[in-house]
Amino acid sequence: MFDTFTYRFLHFRRPTLTPSSLPSLPQGIERFFVDTPGGQIEVLHGKPSKQARHGATPLFFVHGGMGGAWVWLEYLSFFASRGIPCYAVSMRGHGSSWHPSYLRMVYFTTKRMLADDVVAAIKWVQKRHDGREVVYIGHSSGGGLGQYILSAPEFGHVKVNGLVLAGAVPGFGSLGVYINWWRLDPWFSFRMIFHGWHPNSPLSHPVLTRRVFFGEQLPGSYLMKFQQRASRYESFLWPLGMMSRFVKPENLLPRITSWGANKVQGIMVLGGEIDKIMTIPVMEKLANTYRESYTGLVAQKKIEGDDRDGVKKLLGDGGKDTVGQGVRCCYVPGAGHHLQNDVTWEIGAQKLLAFYEQL
Repeated sequence: MFDTFTYRFLHFRRPTLTPSSLPSLPQGIERFFVDTPGGQIEVLHGKPSKQARHGATPLFFVHGGMGGAWVWLEYLSFFASRGIPCYAVSMRGHGSSWHPSYLRMVYFTTKRMLADDVVAAIKWVQKRHDGREVVYIGHSSGGGLGQYILSAPEFGHVKVNGLVLAGAVPGFGSLGVYINWWRLDPWFSFRMIFHGWHPNSPLSHPVLTRRVFFGEQLPGSYLMKFQQRASRYESFLWPLGMMSRFVKPENLLPRITSWGANKVQGIMVLGGEIDKIMTIPVMEKLANTYRESYTGLVAQKKIEGDDRDGVKKLLGDGGKDTVGQGVRCCYVPGAGHHLQNDVTWEIGAQKLLAFYEQL
């Protein structure tokens, strides 16, 4: 227990990033940098290993707290091997993007600033694909950020072809999620005090990271590499800005462009079956929130759709998947919160592929 009271994995200085110090990438993955007013942000691209699908909609992956574009490497390789264009962004302070100082990142970086980074990368990807709208896949707080962008009036120019919320912070607020976390780790508050309120304190040891993010089957070697690649520090204002309701579904749904009378599901909620913080009840409530709004907007003819079939069971691994009323809700068996990195990640990738192909 007290082994987790350590400073070994905590940092207070930004990393030194030079071309020679950037982490190597798997074969088929290339790195770009996008200019923003603050500095350059990293975008990883999965180069199709076979002929790219003509006119294919690009996938756009967004990480959550203390992550980076690197958390999507498995998915980038998976989709690139199928000829699907795919990209992953690292927001400021993450991955190989520019890093604000500790104080600036932790106490003065807002979710709006991080959203600006994401939108800059979306525009860059769209420019590479003749203006084609992306499918936005956001994990954890990155999923929360996607809902915020598509709901906020200041980002009214941003539209997407589809929205995937992978273990995502729910737009109705994440207070319950953090209560789940506190219950999972009874020493949460004491450790935060011991670490001087360092934002990485709850994940400051591989034991804690496994407990919150993964199942017990993840190899220790992978876990250690994950721990070492995590961001050095994180914004407090990002999660605090999502504690209470921050999304209006009636604003978000019309900014998904794939709706139509052909029963397309424009939203996918993808959860880890053994996720201990974004639990199945949280994900079900998130899916139902958008299903209720979809039904209302279809009835008001504000979006085109068909909800007459209601919600039905969907065949798939785990037996918990459902589809209907604009939302496909699926779970990855044996996966924790970081479903894209846990041992059964490929099941989740297959379910995402099925969602992509029905758009």
